[in-house]
Amino acid sequence: MHPATPFSSHIDGGYYTATPRTRVKPCPPQRQQGLTLIELIVVIAVLAIITTVGIPNFQQFTARNEVAAEVMKLKSALSMAQTHAIMKRSTVTLCPSADRTSCSNGDWSLPLLVIHGRAESGDINGEILRHFNPGRVESVTYRNDNRPIRYGRLGRPAGHNGTLRICGRMGTGASVIVSNFGRVRVVSGRPSEC
Repeated sequence: MHPATPFSSHIDGGYYTATPRTRVKPCPPQRQQGLTLIELIVVIAVLAIITTVGIPNFQQFTARNEVAAEVMKLKSALSMAQTHAIMKRSTVTLCPSADRTSCSNGDWSLPLLVIHGRAESGDINGEILRHFNPGRVESVTYRNDNRPIRYGRLGRPAGHNGTLRICGRMGTGASVIVSNFGRVRVVSGRPSEC
């Protein structure tokens, strides 16, 4: 005689698995998973609250980071110009330039050039030591006389010192102050000239 083998059959809408002498209860039908209308409305309401609170904070955070990046770029450019002036024992000029062939007047949000030489009357007559890409702030201004920042062989910008005013989005900003001795100081907060 052969041993009993299990078998399956479909009786009364359910599946039964049994051996010749045992009978198992039918499996319940599968429930469909999903969200109810109330759950969906609650999720949308929570997302709306997070969005209305989060987006302005993120925009403010981004604006502050843009100003911080501009401050770091200016400090790096100033430091590089001063260091090259001392190392080369000659004049080094830092100025904005729209086309990398001449110094532009007034708009310090343009790309910056560190030039070995005086760069008189806008013409670049020396070697370009470094090029800094433009930032993402609204504007950067420096002195009203549109002079570049020029370091002498001792690393002092005497006569070319002043304040770089950074105006960022959403009320952000900072000031980078260059002293007669070449020291750089940063003041946080939007300048009144913005």
